[in-house]
Amino acid sequence: MRGPVRERGSALLLLPAAVLVMIVLGAIAVDFSIAFLGERELAGATAAAANDAAARAVSNRAFYREGVVILDAATAGELATDEVRSALDPQRYHDVRVTVGVAPGENRVIVTAFAEVDYLFARALPGGPQRVRVAATSTASLRSS
Repeated sequence: MRGPVRERGSALLLLPAAVLVMIVLGAIAVDFSIAFLGERELAGATAAAANDAAARAVSNRAFYREGVVILDAATAGELATDEVRSALDPQRYHDVRVTVGVAPGENRVIVTAFAEVDYLFARALPGGPQRVRVAATSTASLRSS
C-alpha cells in the first residue's frame, strides 16, 4: 500500500492569479471612482452656475420699467456657461457642453452639462475606453418676496 501523495507548493501556483485579480479589481474601482468624482464635480459646477444665473440674470429693463422680476435668457445662458467652464479643470474635463434654459413665467434656470473625463487604467487595455461621458443637470429658481 502506498502512502499519501503530498502536493507541496500547489497553493503557490494560485498566488499570481490571486494577485492579478486583486490588481484588476483595484483598477476597476479606481476608474469608477474617477467617473463618479467627475460626475459629482460637474453637478457642483452646474448647481453653482444655475444659482448665479438665477440671481444675476434679472432683466433690469423689466424690473425698473414695470416692476416685475423676469430672467433674461441670453444673460442667464452666458453667465451659466462661463461659470461651468471656469469651474472645471480643462486638463481633466474634455468636450464640455453646456445647455441653459429659462422657464418663462417661473423664473427658473435649468443648466445641463456634459463632459468627458479620462480613465486612468482602462486606457491601458487594448481597445479599452479612453474616457467616460458624465452628465449633470441643476435647477435654480428666483423667488421674489
